[in-house]
Amino acid sequence: MNLVPKRCFFTRGVGRHKEKLQSFELALRNAGIEKCNLVTVSSIFPPKCRLIPREKGLKELHAGQVTFCVMSRAESNEPNRLLSASVGLAVPAEHNTYGYLSEHHSFGWNERKAGDYAEDLAVSMLASTLKIDFDPNKSWDERKKIYKMSGKIVKTTSIAQSSLGDKNGLWTTVIAVAVFLF
Repeated sequence: MNLVPKRCFFTRGVGRHKEKLQSFELALRNAGIEKCNLVTVSSIFPPKCRLIPREKGLKELHAGQVTFCVMSRAESNEPNRLLSASVGLAVPAEHNTYGYLSEHHSFGWNERKAGDYAEDLAVSMLASTLKIDFDPNKSWDERKKIYKMSGKIVKTTSIAQSSLGDKNGLWTTVIAVAVFLF
């Protein structure tokens, strides 16, 4: 059996509850993927895989379906603590070559910072695989230009979710997810 996903979509969510597990369930519900049996996988974006809109991807999911994904998750019951989860993507120009997804979770970072960081991680992994020379000490914006100019990396993007922890100490969970479809 050859399980190579053909499509992928991004989704994200936030959940709050007195129970940690229920908070996670509510984040899954908010993301629209609560009815699936999720299997987290590592960070390879398959060759020839297409990124599709969230709404289109959600329509293809069925209750109880075993669903592969790359997920970032952060949770806290500390009041007003800023938490974030993000997934970055880097797709090579050569369609027969795999790309990378990266997951990152943090505290004190907003969505933009977390998303940029995850995207940078994915691009850096792909760049090293493709043997693109880069200086890791340069800013993300500078390196992004180098990657794009190389002609070897065609697309980079990310999704992120951040939230302040519940002011009354309920568990708050944030997730960012790349969901694979076959």
